[in-house]
Amino acid sequence: MTKILVVDDSNSIRDMVSFTLKSAGYQTVEAKDGLQGLSAAKASSFDLVISDVNMPNMDGIALCGELRKLPSF
Repeated sequence: MTKILVVDDSNSIRDMVSFTLKSAGYQTVEAKDGLQGLSAAKASSFDLVISDVNMPNMDGIALCGELRKLPSF
C-alpha cells in the first residue's frame, strides 16, 4: 500500500487531504509542521510527501531540503 506523509499546520487542511487520500485507498501519516514531518520521515518510509510551504518551526522548503539529505529520500 502506498504510504503518504501529509504535513500542514492547518488541522482542517490536513484532515481533508488525509481523508481524501484514505478514501482513495492510500495510507497516510499526518504531521503539524516541518519538524514533526521530518521526525516522521526519519522513523518510517514514505512513497510521497505532501507539504504546505508556510508553517511554524520548519517551513515546507526547509523540510524538503532536510528530506533530501536522508538516504531514503
